[in-house]
Amino acid sequence: MAAGGEQQQAHRAGVYKQKNKQHKHGKHRTKGELERDNKGRVEVKALSKKQRKELRRLDRRHKASQLRQNKKDSVLSEKRKLGSKDGPPHLVAIIPLHAGIDAQGAMKLLQSDETGVVCEGVAGGTSFGVLLPRFKQRFIFLRPDPADLHALLDIAKVVDTLLFLLDPVEGWDSYGEYCLSCLFAQGLPSYALVCQGLLEMPPKRRTEARRALGRVTEPRFPEGRVFGLDSAPEAMLLLRHLGAQKQRRLAFRSRRPYLLAQHAQFQPGPGGPGGLGTLKVSGYVRGRPLSVNRLVHISGIGDFQLSQIDAPPDPLPFTPRERRPGKGGDVEMQASSGQCLLTDDGGAVGEEDVKVLMRVDPGRQESLQAEAELDPMDGEQTWPTESELQEAEDVNSSLCLVLSERQKRVRKVPKGTSDYQASWILEVNEGEEEEQESSDEEEEDEDMEELEEEIDDEDADSQDWERSLEEGSNSETETVDLDRDGPEQRYDDKMDQQEESEALRRYREARADQMFPDEVDTPLDIPARTRFQRYRGLKSFRSSPWDALENLPADYARIFQFQDFERTRRRVFAQVAEEEEGAMVGWYVTLHVQDVPASVMDSYQSGRPLVLVSLLPHEQKMSVLHMLVRRHPGNCQPIKSKEELVFQCGFRRFRASPIFSQHTSGDKHKLERFLKADAPMVVSVYAPITFPTAGVLVFKQRENGMQDLIATGSLLKADPQRVMVKRTVLSGHPLKILRRTAVVRYMFFNREDVLWFKPVELRTKWGRRGHIKEALGTHGHMKCVFDKQLPSQDTVLMTLYKRIFPRWTYDPHVPQPLPWVKDEVTIDTEDIDME
Repeated sequence: MAAGGEQQQAHRAGVYKQKNKQHKHGKHRTKGELERDNKGRVEVKALSKKQRKELRRLDRRHKASQLRQNKKDSVLSEKRKLGSKDGPPHLVAIIPLHAGIDAQGAMKLLQSDETGVVCEGVAGGTSFGVLLPRFKQRFIFLRPDPADLHALLDIAKVVDTLLFLLDPVEGWDSYGEYCLSCLFAQGLPSYALVCQGLLEMPPKRRTEARRALGRVTEPRFPEGRVFGLDSAPEAMLLLRHLGAQKQRRLAFRSRRPYLLAQHAQFQPGPGGPGGLGTLKVSGYVRGRPLSVNRLVHISGIGDFQLSQIDAPPDPLPFTPRERRPGKGGDVEMQASSGQCLLTDDGGAVGEEDVKVLMRVDPGRQESLQAEAELDPMDGEQTWPTESELQEAEDVNSSLCLVLSERQKRVRKVPKGTSDYQASWILEVNEGEEEEQESSDEEEEDEDMEELEEEIDDEDADSQDWERSLEEGSNSETETVDLDRDGPEQRYDDKMDQQEESEALRRYREARADQMFPDEVDTPLDIPARTRFQRYRGLKSFRSSPWDALENLPADYARIFQFQDFERTRRRVFAQVAEEEEGAMVGWYVTLHVQDVPASVMDSYQSGRPLVLVSLLPHEQKMSVLHMLVRRHPGNCQPIKSKEELVFQCGFRRFRASPIFSQHTSGDKHKLERFLKADAPMVVSVYAPITFPTAGVLVFKQRENGMQDLIATGSLLKADPQRVMVKRTVLSGHPLKILRRTAVVRYMFFNREDVLWFKPVELRTKWGRRGHIKEALGTHGHMKCVFDKQLPSQDTVLMTLYKRIFPRWTYDPHVPQPLPWVKDEVTIDTEDIDME
C-alpha cells in the first residue's frame, strides 16, 4: 500500500497492443481421422527433377537386369534342350586334321557297347546315333569326307560340335591347316580336340608328346583341352564333356530355321525321272521354328518352295515304341542288346502312319521372284504437256528476237558459197594474227618431226640388223638333242610354260599397279576425249558431289533396293523372334520341297550332305551385296578385279565376278584394280540379299580344278547406291619451265584433247597444283600455270574419275573342287623385273 493511504492502480494495455487470435480447438481432424477417410489412398506428390532422374536410372538398371536374366534363362534352356527328349540330338562331326589319322577307329570306340545304346544308319552310311540313358542325352555322329571341302563347310554350318582328330606328333598337316582357316573364317561352333595313340607311347614320351601337342594347338585353340581316345572309358569321358560343354552361338544360323537331312526321297514329277520332282527331306528342326510358307534354300543348289510338312516318328527316341504283332519281335529286347533296328527309309521298324502338320497357304506363301519386273517403256519419253509446249514456244520466240537484233557480219566469199561454209572462212587479218601466234609452235613441230625421223631411221637399222642376225644364226647353227635325264630337265617337264607365262604377266601388272597406281598411257590412235569420254574431273574427291542415281546401267532395273537397309534388317529379325508358329525346334519332320532337280538326289546318294535353311523375308531377291574381306596370308597370287571367284556367304555358295573398292567413310569409294594384301577391301557383286551377320569365304579356282582360299571376311550390307569410282591418272612431262609457267607434253597428242580437258585441275608428284592455260600447236603441247615453280624432274598429272558397276555374272552352281594340295611355288612381286 502506498503512503498516505492512496491505492495503486493496475496497468491497462494501450490501444496499439497486439491481440492474438484464439485457438479454434475442436474444428480440425486428427491424423487418424484423415487416414480413415482416405482409406489408404496417397496424395500425389510432385517429384523434383533430381528425383525423376534417379527413378529413371533405377528403372533402366532394373530393365537391363531383367533382359540379362531372360537372356541367361533362354541360353540355359536352349543348352538343356540340346540332346534331350525335348530338343534335337546333339550333332557332332568327326574331322581328321592329318592324313595319317584313323577316323574309323575313333568311330568304333564311340559306338562301343559300353558307351550306350547305338542306332546305326540314323543319318546315312557314315553316321550313327548314340543314346545315353545315364546322362539323358542322345548324339548323332557324322564323318564327312575330309577331301570334299564344300561338304566339310556345309556340315560345319549345322553341327553343334566339331570333333577334331589330331596327330600325336605333328597335330595337323598343311591340309588340316587349310581346313581350319576356312572353318574359323566361316564361324567355328563348339569344338573338342582328340588325340589317338598316346597310350601306346612310354610314359615319359607320353608327357612330352602332350606338352608338344599343347604348344602346337595353343595358337589356334588357346583354351582347348586335348582328350585321349584309346579306350572305352576315355570315350565315355569325351561324351560326357561333349554333352556338358558350353555351346557357341553363331549369329548367321541362330536367326534362321535349318535342317540336316537324315533321310531323303525323290518323287519324280510329270516330266519324267530326269526332270523336276518333289524332294521329301526328313530331319530335326534347329535354330528357329520352321514355317511352311517360307522359302527354303538348299546349299549349292538354289531356292525352292514347300508344299507341306509331315511329322513322322522320331528315329532316335528315348523310350522305344512298341512294335505291332508280326513285325519281328519286341523293340525293348533289341534295344537292351545295344542295337536299335531301322528301316531303309530312316524310320524305326513298325513305323506309324505319318501325320500332316501343316500345308502351304497360297495366299501367304512367299514368291520365288528374284528379279524385278523390267518395263521396257520406263526409259521412253512421254508426250509433252500443253504447258511444256507453250514454254518451248516462248523460248524459241525470245531466241529469234535476240538473233535478229545482232548485227550481221559481211564477208567476201566465192560465188555459190552457203552460209554454213562462209562461217568457216577466215579473213586475211585473222589469218595473219594466228600465223604470228603459232610461229613458235611451228618451229617446235619441225624439231619434233626431225627427231621422229631420226628415231624411225634408227628403228629401221635395228630391224635390218636383227633380220640379218636371224638369217646368219639359222644358216650357221644346228639342232642338238640335250640329255633330258638331269634333275633340271625333270623339273621343267612338270612345268606348264603357258601357265607360267600367264602368271608372269599377271604379276607384272600387279607390280606396275603397285609402283604407278592408276596411271594410264594416253593412246596414240584414239583421241583422249573419245577414250575418256565417260570420265570427269573432281575438285575434291572427298567433298565434291556425285549423284548416285545418274547413268545407272540396265541391270539396276532388275534388282531390289531398300529405303533403309538397317531398319529393315532390325524389323525382320524382330518379326522372326516373335514368330511361334510352324514346326518347333527339336521336332523330327519331313519337308516336301517342290520342283527340285533330280541331280540333288544323286548328290545325296553319293554321300554328300543335304542342308536346308529357311530364308528370311526378301532373302531370295537380287541386289548389290558388299562384303568386307581381308587377304588370306597363305595366298599371294595377284587377284584382279572382275575375275571369276567362288563365294561362301552364310548358307549360300555361288560364283561371281566382283569389283574391289576401298573401305572408307565417305560417300565415294575408290576402285582398286587388284586385291590388296595390306588393307581390308570391300567386294561388290550382284547376289541374293542376305541379312548380316554372315561369314564370307572367297576362293579362286585353279586350272586343275582346285580351289584356293584367297580372302576371308564378313557381309557388310546390301546397297545399290554405294558409289565406287575408278580413278585414272594421265601423266605428262615438262618441256620448258619459266618460273610458274611450264610447257607440258606427252599428256595429249592433239590440240582438241587439250581444249577438251582444259577445265580439269592439274597436280604434280611434288605437290604442285595448276591448270591448263592454252594449247600450243597441234601435237598436244600445252602451256600450264602452277602455284609454284616446277622442278625439272617433276611429273604433271591429271586425275579423272568414272563410276564402276559390277558385272551380272551370278551363278548359283559351283563345280565340285578337287582335293586341295598346297602350292609350294610362290613368287614375290618385289622380285619381278618390270621389263
